[in-house]
Amino acid sequence: MSALAKFRRISRSLRFRLTLGYALFLCALLIGVGAVYRAKLAASLNVQIRDGIEQEWAAIKGYLRIQNDRPIWFYDTDDPDESFIVDRLKRVYMLADASRKVREISEIYQSLGVDSPAEIAAAIRSPQPIWRVRGNAQGAQFLIRSGAIYDEKNEKKYFVAIGRGLADNHHILEQFTWTYIGVIPLIILTGCLLGWYLAARALTPVLEVAQAAQRISGSNLSLRIPTRGAADELDYLIETFNRMIERLENSFSQIRQFSTDVSHELRTPITAIRGQLEVALFTASSIEQYREAMLNALQDIERLSQIVRALLLLSQAESGQLALQKAQTNLSSLVADVVDQFQIPYEETRVRLTADVAPECTIEVDRIQIERMISNLLSNALKFTPPGGNVRVTLRRNPQGVELTIEDSGCGIPQDHLPHIFNRFYRVPGGDSGPERGLGLGLSFVAWIVKAHGGLVRVQSTPGKGTCFTVSLPARDAAMGISETPGIPVASGMNEL
Repeated sequence: MSALAKFRRISRSLRFRLTLGYALFLCALLIGVGAVYRAKLAASLNVQIRDGIEQEWAAIKGYLRIQNDRPIWFYDTDDPDESFIVDRLKRVYMLADASRKVREISEIYQSLGVDSPAEIAAAIRSPQPIWRVRGNAQGAQFLIRSGAIYDEKNEKKYFVAIGRGLADNHHILEQFTWTYIGVIPLIILTGCLLGWYLAARALTPVLEVAQAAQRISGSNLSLRIPTRGAADELDYLIETFNRMIERLENSFSQIRQFSTDVSHELRTPITAIRGQLEVALFTASSIEQYREAMLNALQDIERLSQIVRALLLLSQAESGQLALQKAQTNLSSLVADVVDQFQIPYEETRVRLTADVAPECTIEVDRIQIERMISNLLSNALKFTPPGGNVRVTLRRNPQGVELTIEDSGCGIPQDHLPHIFNRFYRVPGGDSGPERGLGLGLSFVAWIVKAHGGLVRVQSTPGKGTCFTVSLPARDAAMGISETPGIPVASGMNEL
């Protein structure tokens, strides 16, 4: 791999982008902090120099006297401190009278330029001091304070300006700026190395998840990634990934079981048909024997067709190809008709079927699908209710719509199977071993039909006592689905077709 290709691969990695983003943020933060501190330092230096000039202004009033329009400095020339103070005051200094005539000016101030008559007049009239920054030909800058001094004896006002050089302030700011600029690259480099290391540590669990995902296959779905115990976002990602793998494992297990069941269900009628036709072909000697063989074969073919139709219907329903044909329907008469159809098979198995139906429950539904839903629930109740048991159907209207309840006194369902009962192809182990073994699609149809109508199905089941399905259908479409009674998992019942 070439160096350019290797750099491109590294630059596209999440670790590189995290480090780059951290470095850019750190750089912007350092520049911002430096700019703020530089501005604060400049403001502090400006306040200090102004305070110093104000103190010198107060000192001028104590040392300077004006007699006959001539400035006279009163101080002890033998005192070095007073001599130093006066020399400092006269270093950047100018004095002019009200007629704009300059009475005294220092050499440094002369290099800055004498104030114009307009500036002198404005300073004398102004009740507040005037501050300006002025520079000489060499580029040196000075902060100048100008104002008026009142000579009470002669009752005259004089223009006075004093100042200090800004070179020290500029030097301090410049030194701070270059020192800070020199430190920034070192801080950023250290931050980048630290960010690169921390990004690698933070992304290690993500890489473990990716490596685990590469090792997962249809035959290796039992793999799980251990959590770090940090209870952070990465642990949440790992837990979510493990739950996803668990769901995939359950789905693969159900699909494998479904393939086995479908193969068995399809093989059984095909084998029976072939056997009956072979027997008729080689042993039948009369028309009646041929007719009997053909009749048995047709019955097995019909069972085979029912299985294929059920699979096709569920596939169409889940893919959205099966559209509902809704119309105003009296559920009371529909439920009564379905219950009447099941009376004979219930009597044959000595199970008592009763119905308590409200007189008028009109709602907009797909009659065919609702009839299929009720038939599936009644078939389940019949199949898993022992002789002498009871099945009760109740239909009531409520302010939200209608509520259909089918309660049996059958064998019930173990609690650990309740969360899966509405899954397609799921059957409770050991609960369906008779000759009428189904494919585990019946309650999948029920769930789809209820959801397609915007309804809600709730389930309660106690092993050894029975199961109760409650279907609520809204008067108008609503986004609802499958739910559960408090304390009871989302699904229960025997899932049969």
